[in-house]
Amino acid sequence: MKQADSEQSQRNEQLNVGRGKTWVLALTSASAFMAALDSQVVNAALGTIRQSLAIPVETLQWTVNAYNLSFAVLLLTGAALGDRFGRRRMFVSGIAIFVIASALCALAPDAGWLIAGRALQGVGSALLMPLAMALLSTAFPREQRAKALGIFSGLTGLAVVAGPPLGGAITAGLSWHWIFWINVPIGLAIILLSRVRVPESFGPPARLDILGLILASAAAFGVVWGLMLGKSLGWSNPIVATSLIAGCVLTIAFVAVEKRISEPMLPMRLFRERAFSAGVLSSLLFTAAMYGVLFFIAQFFQTAQGFGPLGAGVRMMPWTATLFFFAPIGGRLVGLVGERPLVVGGLLLQALGMGWFALVASPDIAYGALVMPMIIAGVGVSVAMPSSQNVVISSVAPAEVGKASGAYNMFRFLGGAFGIAILVSVFDHIGGFASPHDFSAGFKAAVGGAAVLSAVGAVVAMALPARRKLTVSSPTPA
Repeated sequence: MKQADSEQSQRNEQLNVGRGKTWVLALTSASAFMAALDSQVVNAALGTIRQSLAIPVETLQWTVNAYNLSFAVLLLTGAALGDRFGRRRMFVSGIAIFVIASALCALAPDAGWLIAGRALQGVGSALLMPLAMALLSTAFPREQRAKALGIFSGLTGLAVVAGPPLGGAITAGLSWHWIFWINVPIGLAIILLSRVRVPESFGPPARLDILGLILASAAAFGVVWGLMLGKSLGWSNPIVATSLIAGCVLTIAFVAVEKRISEPMLPMRLFRERAFSAGVLSSLLFTAAMYGVLFFIAQFFQTAQGFGPLGAGVRMMPWTATLFFFAPIGGRLVGLVGERPLVVGGLLLQALGMGWFALVASPDIAYGALVMPMIIAGVGVSVAMPSSQNVVISSVAPAEVGKASGAYNMFRFLGGAFGIAILVSVFDHIGGFASPHDFSAGFKAAVGGAAVLSAVGAVVAMALPARRKLTVSSPTPA
């Protein structure tokens, strides 16, 4: 009888552990869903926002890059705060900030208010995104982590699929202000459920690296600020040059400080791991290409081809829908073929799709001719993304998962800001908004630039180690 009771107790414990992992996967994926949905509905509404607020493209990019900038410069701070004060606690705090910021964006009467609200959304995401990955990665053992990350990316892809047509429908039927209200009920539900269903976890009990946090944030801000101002002020402008130089100097200072202190926020030894360094840099490059094209593609369908917001959003779906279908497949393939062929092959596919799109895009091109290059590019990033995530997270010790996920996401969103800033400069140099043909010329050049960034990312990914044998490990203790 006692043996039967013991076996039943063990089965109940295993069932509870399984349910706990399911809740962690569901709620962290829901938070990523919310953030991804927000970015997609904004991208679908960019053309309408530009016309409604009568702003040039240089100002329009701030509605995206204000979010990317604050997100990127505070990511390592978010990961460090989660390690010290509790990952679930800071994850919930990030969602609360994101919900408040979304309401401010929804109430925005002008561009300045909207940009400020988007920057605050980035602050919230800097807490919720790295900690969502850390909570997920600590809940699943290594041999299950790639599959969990594939599901995580796939559910995020559902938001990517739904975002453009939903954003277009809301913008056309109501007002672009309403695209931000959808975050409020989602965020509130995640907050309530996370407080009771997600177990708390901490990183190693270390002192908070205040100097490292300040230097990392200031360095990232300087580099991204300089990139974003380069086109409008000129690359030789003293403000731009000072910002870029200061960012580089502060980066060197950050590295020097992190090497000398006993408890660094971002241990420099992580970059000695080929898997970590190549994974982070390749993800920066494919994100730069992807975000740069996302900034322009809905505007292409509206400005160059004359469709409304809903029509533009629906026409983006062959690209965005692939993430939902292929990201889970990419996660499962990691265990069969390893990360390197998936990242390299995925980025080459993205480069092929974007290059093809750039060659054929024009105001009078039939939509059917654009479907295949969008699918190819979407399939490429769909298999590369979970593979790069897994190789970075799996290259570090379990105690440093939070730091690794913070670094990964920081460089990824710096890549997004970098990509938009560079491709906007390319667009402005070649084309403009004077006519559909002017826009199409700038758009073709920008998408061609994105194809080059993807190809360079594939070259970098060749440095990833060959297939690694996955070892069985126990879940990291909370």
